[in-house]
Amino acid sequence: MNTSTLLELSLARTLDEWVAQFEQAQWRGAKVEGWLFEGAAVRRAAEQRLARAGVQAKLRCAYKPLLHYFLEEIDCSTLAAVTIRYPVHPQAAQGRFLLEAYPLAALLSDCALEFVAGSDALHYQLALTRRDGSTLQATVFAPNRSHLDPIGATLLSPTGWLRATRAGDAAARLDSACQTNYEQVFERIVQTVAQHNWPAQEPYFERLDIRVDLPGFEQQLALGHECISSYEALHEDIYFSLLEIFQKRSGRPESDRRLQPGQIVPDVRASADTTQLCISLKRFDVAAQDAIVPALQGLPQTLEAIAQAPEPQRIAAEMRAMGGQRFAALSRQGREVTGLYHAGPGPAVLISGGQHANETSGVVGALRAAQTLLASGAPHFALIALENPDGYALHRELCTRHPHHMQHAARYSALGDDIEYRELAPLYERAAREQALALSGAQLHINLHGYPAHEWTRPLSGYVPRGFGLWTIPKGFFLILRHHAGWHTEGRAMLEAVSAAVSKIPGLLAYNARQMALYEQHAGELPFEILHGCACSQTQTNHRGAPVTLITEFPDETITGEDFCFAHRVQMEAALAAQRAWLELTRP
Repeated sequence: MNTSTLLELSLARTLDEWVAQFEQAQWRGAKVEGWLFEGAAVRRAAEQRLARAGVQAKLRCAYKPLLHYFLEEIDCSTLAAVTIRYPVHPQAAQGRFLLEAYPLAALLSDCALEFVAGSDALHYQLALTRRDGSTLQATVFAPNRSHLDPIGATLLSPTGWLRATRAGDAAARLDSACQTNYEQVFERIVQTVAQHNWPAQEPYFERLDIRVDLPGFEQQLALGHECISSYEALHEDIYFSLLEIFQKRSGRPESDRRLQPGQIVPDVRASADTTQLCISLKRFDVAAQDAIVPALQGLPQTLEAIAQAPEPQRIAAEMRAMGGQRFAALSRQGREVTGLYHAGPGPAVLISGGQHANETSGVVGALRAAQTLLASGAPHFALIALENPDGYALHRELCTRHPHHMQHAARYSALGDDIEYRELAPLYERAAREQALALSGAQLHINLHGYPAHEWTRPLSGYVPRGFGLWTIPKGFFLILRHHAGWHTEGRAMLEAVSAAVSKIPGLLAYNARQMALYEQHAGELPFEILHGCACSQTQTNHRGAPVTLITEFPDETITGEDFCFAHRVQMEAALAAQRAWLELTRP
C-alpha cells in the first residue's frame, strides 16, 4: 500500500459562521468587530451583507493588524508624521510587535516615523499628523492568545477575535478570542501528528503529506518581494511545528539538524469556502514527482541570463560540459549528486550550492564560478552545484502551485535532516562532499546559500520563527565565515577580501543599505559587523569539513527575473573573490 490516511476532515468557514450568526433578527442594530485570517475583499463583502441585515460590522485581519490598518483605513499619502507605541509583552519574543509591523517603515518613508516601546497591553497606540495640520489619535488592537505549544513552550500568538454589542443591551456584549478555521486546522494537524503511534526508529516515514485547502489571502505589497500570504505562513507553521514535535520525540536538543523524521510536505492551497484537511503517509515516487514539473521552454544558452532556478537536466549538462574527474553519490531517493574535480596548480577550493534546495541562486552562481575558473586556464577546484537533489525536486513540485513562496519544506533532505550535519551512515548526499574534500584536498569550502527575500513568519506559533529569529526579514547580501582552531587569521583576511570585492558590484551596496536600514527600523541593531558595506560574521567551530568555510547569503527565496540574475552574479563574484583570496593567503 503506497498511501495511508491519518486524518481527513472538513471545517466550516469562520467568516460564513459569523455572517450567519449576526444576520439573525435579534442582532439587528448591533455593532460587530471581528478579526480573522481573511483578505480585505471578502471581509468588505461580509460587512456589506451584514449592513443589509441592519448590523454595523467592521472585520479586520488578525495577521499583521497594524500594517493592515494603514493599508485599509488610512491614506498614507496624506501623512506628515506618525508615532507608533507598540506592545512589549513578557510572553512575546523581544521586539516581536515592532517586527510584526514590518514593512511599515518603508511604506511610510515619506513621513516622519517614530516607533516607541509601549506597555504589555495588546494595542498599538497611534498619533498621526496629516500634511494639512490635522491630527488623529487611534488605537489598533492586536488580538493574541497565550497558549502552550506541542513542545511545552508558552507562546503569544495572533488569534481570531470577536466583539459584538446588541442595540440597547450593553450587558449582552461579546469580547473574546475566537478560534478561526485557520487556527482550527493547524491545531488538528499538530494534534494528529503529536498523538500518532510512530515507529521507534528514524526515519518514521518516507513522505508525510499535509494537504490543506482553505479560504485565505495573498496581498502583494509595493515593496520588493514582500507579499502577505496566509497560505505561505501556514506552510511555514505546519512544517516547522512538525519538525519540533519529532525533535522532542527524538530526545535531541532544540534545533538539532541531525533529526531524520522523513520528508514533511505541507501542501496549502486556496479554497472558496470550507476548509479541507487530509494527512497521509506516502511512499516515495520519484518518477511521478519529476513528471509533475513540465520542462522549461526556451531557457537561455548562457548561464548568466538564466532568470529562474534551472532544471536538474540543465545543471547536469553544464557540469558534463566542464569535463574533469567526475564523482557522485546517491540521494535518499536515488537521485545522483554529481561532482567534478579539476586538478591544477596551487591550493584547491570546493565550491558548492543547493545544500538547502529552496536557495537556488547559489546553484547557478556555483556553475558560473566554475566556468570562469576553467576559462582562466589553470584551475584547481572541486564542484558540487546541487548537493540536495531530493529537496530540489520537492521545491520544483511545490513551486508549480506557489512559485513565489519560500517553500521551506524543500530546505532539507528527503530524510528530513540538514546534509551539512549528517554524521552517520548511510551518508547519501553527504558522501559527495566527503569525496570532494578527499580528492581535492581543499582547505577552503565556498558554500553558496540564500535566505528569504520577504518576511518569514509563523503566526500561529508566536509569530517569530523559533531558532531563525535573525532570518525573519531581509538584510542584504552577507557573509558567514566559519573556521577551525588555528585558522582565525585566514578567516578574517577572507572576509576582508571578499567583502571588498563584492562591494564593487554595481548596485549591491545600495541594495544592502536599503535592506539593512529597514531591518534596523523593525528588528533593531544589525547583529553583524559591517565590512565594506556588507554584513559579516566570523566564528570558530569544530564541525567537520574544511578548516575554513565561507558561506554566502543572498535573499533569493522567491525571486525570479532580473533579480535572480543579479543574485547569481553576486554569488559567482563572491566565490571567485574567495578563490583569489585563498591563492594569496596560502601562497608559499
